[in-house]
Amino acid sequence: MSPRKAVDKELTREMIMNVARMLFVKQGYQHVSMRKIAAELGYSHGAIYYHFKNKAELFYALVEEDFSLLNHELEEVMSLSAPSIEKIRQILLRFIRFGLTHQNHYEIMFLLKDEEVRGYTNEGPNRSYDNFASSLYLLSEQKLKIKEIWSIFLMLHGFVAHYCRSDQDYDEVKDLAESHVDFIMRAIR
Repeated sequence: MSPRKAVDKELTREMIMNVARMLFVKQGYQHVSMRKIAAELGYSHGAIYYHFKNKAELFYALVEEDFSLLNHELEEVMSLSAPSIEKIRQILLRFIRFGLTHQNHYEIMFLLKDEEVRGYTNEGPNRSYDNFASSLYLLSEQKLKIKEIWSIFLMLHGFVAHYCRSDQDYDEVKDLAESHVDFIMRAIR
């Protein structure tokens, strides 16, 4: 048996989650193991189990953290002292910015199509969408209908998914994102 390799720094949950997120997006949930994650990090797989009891728990932690980040963006906008119409615009823009700035997060949250992980991702999206929908409803003067809010979400999601697939980040498409949001804003006034 070979001696344990000395490591430069202590393994953290954040390090594990960042590498796991990248591997899940590139290889799919089925093809990633705790051993692969550990190997990518240069640690033994036992070190990973100190932080997460299994791959499912690790994946669930990723999903929860990612939706928490997105929800924080929404809460931040809602706390602004700005006119309602500007808050709506900021919600839409920040959704796009979040998705294109955190593409691996977004991929896991909304685009991963692995049946085994669907159970881990139902609660987060539903809670996040409910926050999004209720915020738009509260802020809109004409009280948007549920179907209209869903359509707005789909327009944002389509934009983000398209540019995630083309490997462009937010800064590269900022002008297009603002035009897209302005188009949506005209439709809901």
